[in-house]
Amino acid sequence: MNIKEAKNYIKDSVKIYLKKDEDGEYRIPIVRQRPIFLLGAPGIGKTAVMEQIAQELGIALVSYSMTHHTRQSALGLPFITHKEYEGKAYDVTEYTMSEIIASIYDVMTESGIKEGILFLDEINCVSETLAPSMLQFLQYKVFGRHQVPEGWVIVTAGNPPEYNKSVREFDVVTMDRLKLLEVEADYAVWKEYAREQGVHTAILNYLDMKKDDFYQVETTVKGRNYITARGWEDLSKMLVLYEEEGIAVEESFVAQYIRNERVAKEFTAYYDLYQKYKNDYKVEEILAGIVSEQAKDKARKADFDERLSLMGMLIDRMQQDVKDNMLNSEILSEMMNPLRALKAKAQNGASAEELAVMAGQQSEARLKSMQSLQKAGALSNRDKKKSKTITGFLSECEKHIKLGDAKDGEEAFAGVKEKFDARVAAYKKDTESVQEKLHYLFRFVEDTFGSGNEMLILVTECTVQADCAKFIGMYGCEDYQRHNEELMLTERSGGLMEQIEALEL
Repeated sequence: MNIKEAKNYIKDSVKIYLKKDEDGEYRIPIVRQRPIFLLGAPGIGKTAVMEQIAQELGIALVSYSMTHHTRQSALGLPFITHKEYEGKAYDVTEYTMSEIIASIYDVMTESGIKEGILFLDEINCVSETLAPSMLQFLQYKVFGRHQVPEGWVIVTAGNPPEYNKSVREFDVVTMDRLKLLEVEADYAVWKEYAREQGVHTAILNYLDMKKDDFYQVETTVKGRNYITARGWEDLSKMLVLYEEEGIAVEESFVAQYIRNERVAKEFTAYYDLYQKYKNDYKVEEILAGIVSEQAKDKARKADFDERLSLMGMLIDRMQQDVKDNMLNSEILSEMMNPLRALKAKAQNGASAEELAVMAGQQSEARLKSMQSLQKAGALSNRDKKKSKTITGFLSECEKHIKLGDAKDGEEAFAGVKEKFDARVAAYKKDTESVQEKLHYLFRFVEDTFGSGNEMLILVTECTVQADCAKFIGMYGCEDYQRHNEELMLTERSGGLMEQIEALEL
């Protein structure tokens, strides 16, 4: 299965394991909660998937790599304690709490979240001294004398032996305690994730044309070559920073992340081309409706890889604007509840001072909630941005009321509403701007390429990208609706994919 299918399966399993009966007891006892074993090549996104699941379910996440653990660190250290049995005194060996179990309790204490996922990576690379204890852990969720707390689901991961010399293959007895999910790299699935994470357009354009270069592990006479999803994502982050600093991107730099001589060389060459296309075609001008006939004619005569790159740049820029707009929409929607509470308090005769105190309490509560989720590893970057913005706005409202000269709560709330209305007005203006850019993008593609493959790419991306689809659903787009009907998307997509796959740089 691919990583997306594995994610959905794990997410469903976690929800089932955490299901309770009418007495508040977990319906599946801990000894029957088989740990999930995610087996797949390195760098395909196993850890990232666990973070997404925790964030989406609002539960905690504790991650550990088992490669560095000894028997003592995982099970705890022995110490002597004195006990009495049937009137006689004995010295008894006890064990300190496992570092891993202690980490779970630390997270619960700091975050206040009592349910979560314990993710143990590289589980099949444990040390020889620890291996015998793994069977007990996998069945009874016990390290030493201490059990994983109720409400915590065990998910493990590892690499097949061909990728890691340290792998110890599990026997049948061990495997019979696990739910095995074998995961393979899948570019189409990763691309969905990459779009959401803002992976550099040059990388996505290159991989659209060279899908086989997405993931490779091979042994040559020069040693082992490998390309992983992790490598592409890390390279993307560095490319953005290099561009901000004006640092030239050399092949030797790319090769630090893409450990395949041919692919590093070809991507570097393509990246140089991408930069040239970026200079030749003024993306901002196209989205503003300012484009000359010469630019359109140049695009029409360009090779397919150049046209594909141009479309990638335009769509990426457009989708970033849409993504920001949808984020602001969610922020304004979430601001409504605390503002309604302030309004109700003001209408009930609260003073301006009382209203300021309430706004401060709302800000503090939101901040604590954000910190709690962050400590639990259950806060996405998008939710973090939302929480920071809303917390900042409420804090701003508190200061505005305190420094103002409002005579009562209703007058103070009027000032708060004015600040919120200004944000709404700015959002509406931005929405109109995004609608206009989307129209100009469709018009450019239509005037330049007609209803060809470029239009198919644009309509497809507007359909599959979540924020873009949501924006069009909320505000409409006549250009999209018209071309979507004309293109009969499902019938034409196959031919385009074959053309992209056959393309050679």
